[in-house]
Amino acid sequence: MVAALNRSDRVIIAAAALLTVVAGILHFAPGNQVATFIVSGFALAALAALVGRSVEQVADRLGAGATGVVQSALGNLPELFVCIFALRAGLPNVVRAAIIGSILGNILLVLGLAFMVGGLRNGRQQFEGARARTVIALMILAVAAMLVPSLASYVHSRAAAHEHALSDIASVTLLVVFALSLPASLRRGDGEPETAARDETLWPMPVAIAGLAVTGVLAAVVSDWFVAALTPALGTLHISQTFAGLVIVAIAGNAVENVVGIQLAARNRPDHALSVILNSPLQIALVLAPLLVLISPVLGGATLTLVFPPLLVTTVVASVLAVCFVIIDGESDWLEGSALIGLYVVVAASFWWG
Repeated sequence: MVAALNRSDRVIIAAAALLTVVAGILHFAPGNQVATFIVSGFALAALAALVGRSVEQVADRLGAGATGVVQSALGNLPELFVCIFALRAGLPNVVRAAIIGSILGNILLVLGLAFMVGGLRNGRQQFEGARARTVIALMILAVAAMLVPSLASYVHSRAAAHEHALSDIASVTLLVVFALSLPASLRRGDGEPETAARDETLWPMPVAIAGLAVTGVLAAVVSDWFVAALTPALGTLHISQTFAGLVIVAIAGNAVENVVGIQLAARNRPDHALSVILNSPLQIALVLAPLLVLISPVLGGATLTLVFPPLLVTTVVASVLAVCFVIIDGESDWLEGSALIGLYVVVAASFWWG
């Protein structure tokens, strides 16, 4: 099985194993909360990258749409675990910020980096505009449905007194919309190649499945360590919970899309890059957020609703509309990528103080 792995795969496995062991040692050694927080974050990113490599081997037998759906679903596992443990620890603000931060991190930072790297290396890139517009349309609908409970709270409507029930209704609706969108997302496009990476050696299926199983378990364990060290580490480093959720948790939990999407753009595979990058925030809005709302009452910690602070609401709506205008023509270049990155920097900076 080891012989089936190339050198880069072995490096990722070694890094994930080493960081996980060090994070475990720091977690059980007293007085190392900041070190545990930092190392656990890097371990989560390494495990997420390993999940991505394992999923990539399975999804490479499929088309671009299916690759994005499968890779995003399993690639979001580390963030799901972090959010579950954060809710159990009574940190709903971190979870709300992480949900919005994951959406913003993917559609602004990661997509911007993919456009920049792909544009600088390959020139102006073209992708299937119909699929991109479908994903963005679903994203607009998902964000709108997620934010209705927030608007009801802001204007003090009668629905504001029933924010838990309204959040549950919106969550169930979003899950139904996601289920209805799957057939179109999984359909292979006309003339689409059978694999997303013909230039790489595919792992045997048992190796890919074993990798998914092991990294999934380890991601759950490391997420627990990460959240346990979160509050004391933030106090020592003077970082707000909102910024930690919006930037740190979001980036650590979405390392799969951060790496894979940019690599695909650099290899001049813009359709696959766009599918991987945009399917992640779409699944966060349609699946992860609703799922957390529905299961939070039974987790034994804080209860989550879809009522977000006004600044989070404003930035996510503005960002989704900006991305819609950028990709609607079915083309991208490095300048558009730099504009998206610039917007992400401004948004992230606005939350530094909480």
